[in-house]
Amino acid sequence: MQTLITVIHVFTCVLLVLVILVQSGKGAEISSSFAGSSQTVFGSSGGANFFTRFTSAAAAVFMVTSLTLTLIGGDSKKSLFEGAVPATQNAAPATAAGVAPNPSVAPSSPAADAAQK
Repeated sequence: MQTLITVIHVFTCVLLVLVILVQSGKGAEISSSFAGSSQTVFGSSGGANFFTRFTSAAAAVFMVTSLTLTLIGGDSKKSLFEGAVPATQNAAPATAAGVAPNPSVAPSSPAADAAQK
């Protein structure tokens, strides 16, 4: 079921992009470059009503499929952080010599060593 809705969703996305690009704008007549004059193809009233209604219907299908895919996918997904082990509970850090450090001895720095001498 999810695969069918995904196919419809992708097809609607592509169709919506194409329909929006074919529509004539306020001075940019991109639709006339594809099929001649769009005003004569769809009758004397032009294709404005057809393209407007088709775009609205495609947008409605896009929104419905988006919501449906979100609801279907939300049931099976979990957060990536559920069941994650915090970094403090991991294994003890290894040293270069393979000996675990003594927590009672504070690490020394070269400046602290020079001050003690």
